[in-house]
Amino acid sequence: MKKLSEKISSIAPSATIEIADKARKMKAQGLDVISLSIGEPDFDTPAHITKACIEALECGKTHYEASQGLLELREAVSDKLKSENNIPAKATDIIIACGAKNSISEAMEACLNPGDEVIILDPSWVSYEPAVQMAGGISVHHSLNRDNFQADDTILEKISKNTKMIVFNSPSNPTGSVLNSDSLTLLKDVCEDNDIIALSDEIYEKLIYEKKHVSIASIGDMHERTITINGFSKAYAMTGWRLGYSHAPEEITKAMTKVQQHTISHPASFAMWGGVAALRGSQNCVLEMREEFDRRRKFLIGALNKIGYKTAPADGAFYAFLRVDGDDMKICSDWLENAHVATTPGTAFNAPGWVRISYAAGMDTLKEAVRRIENSG
Repeated sequence: MKKLSEKISSIAPSATIEIADKARKMKAQGLDVISLSIGEPDFDTPAHITKACIEALECGKTHYEASQGLLELREAVSDKLKSENNIPAKATDIIIACGAKNSISEAMEACLNPGDEVIILDPSWVSYEPAVQMAGGISVHHSLNRDNFQADDTILEKISKNTKMIVFNSPSNPTGSVLNSDSLTLLKDVCEDNDIIALSDEIYEKLIYEKKHVSIASIGDMHERTITINGFSKAYAMTGWRLGYSHAPEEITKAMTKVQQHTISHPASFAMWGGVAALRGSQNCVLEMREEFDRRRKFLIGALNKIGYKTAPADGAFYAFLRVDGDDMKICSDWLENAHVATTPGTAFNAPGWVRISYAAGMDTLKEAVRRIENSG
């Protein structure tokens, strides 16, 4: 067999998925493993959403749709972005994709040329850099301030004539921190002054506890140079549905549509009707899940602080990001092997010396996990 793609061989596997897979194998061997490594709500998809999908199947809504996605869903997304995010959105500038990850990949493919640089604000989700690599771009990592996980003027040191895009995630995976108005204003100014595209991943926006979410595309004219990424997996417990969406300026949306036409065509037609029900239906399910996540957040952050761990500001998402003394890779390995608690090392997120713990698990599970971590030494 001839040599396979060098581009793909140079890309690291997803650390979060690898650890989750290892935890599953240990469970299959009969070991009592607590898995807090994956970013997936532990709730079922709300019944009215599932019902809408079933009804779509029963009504024969199983055929091709427009390549940008079901019009009814794009209209629902447009209404949501206008009313909740203050983004002047049109259905024609929205693409429904197979998850937010798919939307991010399409954005990279549509925007980047070989040699284009993409600044990624760290700590960062594991799939941003591979998406840049697969699109032929060059990742340039920049660390947020480690005291408050906000942006500062040091980002200017990373700007070059080749900078095409800045990627950020708020609320953040892995830290749970939320970018404040000063950070967003700084990023806005940097993008406008240097003709840079902003890619704002807002998949956790519904899971903010004491602060308010602000979309950078709502600030001034930033909607003219922002790709807003969102989806249904976290807020509506729809991870397996693979539904995400993007909103971008017309030129970028047209380019992304070409990518979608020649790859996935569009998400499953009946699943998209579930997305319509999610956005058009009652949001009480979101509020209930958020309240439960908040209860777990307060317990876990308090418990970790009590046993001596410093944690990042846990303003959103469902992660505790804790500072560890030593090699985070080894610590996570020891916790898994000896305490049977699966967590994710900060090195996977370009933040060595930290560990991510997901609190998308029941309270009893979290209490037992903390007990095991504390007893592991």
